[in-house]
Amino acid sequence: MTPVRTLIVDDEVLARRRIARLLAGRADVAVVGEARNGREALERIRSARPDLVFLDVQMPDLDGFEVLAALDELPLVVFVTAWDQYALRAFDVHALDYLLKPFDDDRFEAALTRAVERIRRERLLPQGERTLAALAEIRRDLPRRLLLKDGGRLVLVDPGEIDWIGAAGVYVELHLDGRTHLMRDSLAGMAARLPVGQFQRIHRSAIVNLERIRALHPRDHGEYGVELRDGTLLKASRTHAAALVRALETLG
Repeated sequence: MTPVRTLIVDDEVLARRRIARLLAGRADVAVVGEARNGREALERIRSARPDLVFLDVQMPDLDGFEVLAALDELPLVVFVTAWDQYALRAFDVHALDYLLKPFDDDRFEAALTRAVERIRRERLLPQGERTLAALAEIRRDLPRRLLLKDGGRLVLVDPGEIDWIGAAGVYVELHLDGRTHLMRDSLAGMAARLPVGQFQRIHRSAIVNLERIRALHPRDHGEYGVELRDGTLLKASRTHAAALVRALETLG
């Protein structure tokens, strides 16, 4: 098996050294780099494209959640932190595991083995099916409706009613029925809550319901204008344009 390409992200040098030592004894793992802060983590993930990241939460520049929110494609993530209050949020963004410092060697080994087995299963799939298969596994038991705040009310919304979703700092904006609802979440975290095959990332700051698209308008540099049924016009960046066209062809 090709070794699992692994990145270590922690602002404490001793923490990075310990994780590197624990990984050194595994022939099925290859450390492809380390990062000391959120900015470095973002650069290393984009350049090295690791399969697995051991990721600290509280770091200079960007925290672990902000790093993930800035990525278009997510590696498998195991959070490693001294703070237990982020556990629920970590699983909201579908981290595989949450190691609370101080952890023992056996606990680390269990998390690592689980990650390696997950990556091995995904590698057995054809390249184009890996992301969908992983998301399908994650979303199998998710609720069919989302709980949104609307003024003083809590409203249950069928995801299929959403037209599109935009990033707004530490929030996301859900656009439906001519109204905008705010949720405290990242765009990546929100994407993981949505039905497989119905929603598509079209820009680093936007996700669209494929069934709401009326037309695509070619633009310069490989970009598209995305016209929705209600007349809203969004932009599909060159990075996401080809995947959007394929998704629409699959949708039929």
